Amino acid sequence: MGNPFRIREDPNNPVSHEAYGWRIYAVSAAAAWASAMFGYDSAFIGGTLSLASFKASFGLNANTVTQLSSNIVGTFQAGCFFGSLFAFPISEKLGRRINLITCGLVFMIGAAIQTASAGSLGMMYGGRALTGLGVGGSAMVVPIYIAESAPAPIRGRCIGVFEVALQLASLIGFWINYGINANLPSTPAQWQIPFAVQLIPAGLLVLSMLWAIETPRWLVKKGKYEKALKNLAWVRNLPENHPYVQKELAEMRLQVETESSTGRGERSWKSQWSELWSKGIRGRVILAVAMKFMQNFAGVNALNYYSPSIFKSIGFTGTSTGLLATGVYGIIKTIFTLVFIMWLVDAWGRRPALLTGGSISFFCMFYLGSYSYVSHSFDGLASKDAGAYVAIIAIYIYAASYSFSWNAMPWIFAAEIFPTNIRGLAMLVTVSAQWISQFIVIYAVPYMIDSIKYGVFYFFGSCIFISTIIVYCFIPETKGFPLESIELIFNGSIWAPAARRNAERLLEEQQANERLDDLNKPVFTRD
Repeated sequence: MGNPFRIREDPNNPVSHEAYGWRIYAVSAAAAWASAMFGYDSAFIGGTLSLASFKASFGLNANTVTQLSSNIVGTFQAGCFFGSLFAFPISEKLGRRINLITCGLVFMIGAAIQTASAGSLGMMYGGRALTGLGVGGSAMVVPIYIAESAPAPIRGRCIGVFEVALQLASLIGFWINYGINANLPSTPAQWQIPFAVQLIPAGLLVLSMLWAIETPRWLVKKGKYEKALKNLAWVRNLPENHPYVQKELAEMRLQVETESSTGRGERSWKSQWSELWSKGIRGRVILAVAMKFMQNFAGVNALNYYSPSIFKSIGFTGTSTGLLATGVYGIIKTIFTLVFIMWLVDAWGRRPALLTGGSISFFCMFYLGSYSYVSHSFDGLASKDAGAYVAIIAIYIYAASYSFSWNAMPWIFAAEIFPTNIRGLAMLVTVSAQWISQFIVIYAVPYMIDSIKYGVFYFFGSCIFISTIIVYCFIPETKGFPLESIELIFNGSIWAPAARRNAERLLEEQQANERLDDLNKPVFTRD
């Protein structure tokens, strides 16, 4: 597979090699602790709610556990939605960095309340809402923070650190559930430990962001050019007077000044909202929102939150067995996400990954639906026959294909495609769609399992099929282009073939300009 850190940059727009040093990866990792908060929560909550100790502490029985599971998970999702709304003004006025610190502190308060909520549903709901506020507010900003700090050739990889951290934290969440169920007695401490672990990624986010930089592009947007130059030079590991740093800062200033001269500079939120739905921008907003719905209606969160129930439906009964199968599922997602982000995201591109992963996921979901229908597994009649083991393999193949397609791509795509002056507001709309669609799926899945049973897999498989067609028609390739150039790829259209032609024309113009610059360079001779 080659060197995972090999840079595949545009030869016509070279980047100084120092810009690819440890600093941009350290900054990306610091911000990615916010996604670790989200990843751990999405993994541990389903297994923890299924523990007998949790049910005993909150007086649950077979008739109330489904409703309470939906309410607890749904409260978190509602908090995420409102968190993105509250975070937007903080991010725009005070900066991306201050926003992430604030979100980490709010999340820590919520995690502490949940851990101390033994027997109190009110405290549990309140803590879940606060952790949701922290996740929702930070998830909106992390992709922006990284995209505004990274050089173009490795922007996808750096934003992908967001997803790598999420998957690693998810993996920890899956295996913590398995470990405590296998080794701890059924006491309140058994379920309190997984809730308390939430404090770790949140605390590391706050500590990491205390030393991290503010993004150069946000500083340029605010007119703080000296600070922007200092931060850009630091994260590129180059002196402030280096030609590459000066050129990159000049491009940022040019875009902001161009937006200001055309009436698209920094304005009131009402004016930004109007621009968001103006011709040439609204199509991209619709695409970004649609990708968030497609991401969640691919069914991954149904498996994340309710995987013990899913594995039980195909014959793998018993709490330990279900948690073990779920833990392996987490390992596969983590490995394939890590491999894709390190090796392929900036080489393979956004569009091929979505098309390939979507096609594989579609077949896996339809096999699961067909097996569940034939075996009557949702009626408790399934056994561990050959078909059940193939179903397990299908779930794991689905996890792998989802990991290199719909896992990270919607976040990367949304962070890339909007102009600087409205990027924050556009991400607010996009991430709000993320929480709305995720809330719908997570809240509905327990009832779907009870009512339509095997139809759950057919439903998500059909959604994946439709999403793949939409990607083919409307999602262009954005890999390798500077953020300031992506505007030219769309050029008022979201039709993928038109965007491809625009990209090809843009590359030809860049090559022509480079040749012209070479011809105009003075030639020095030594006497």
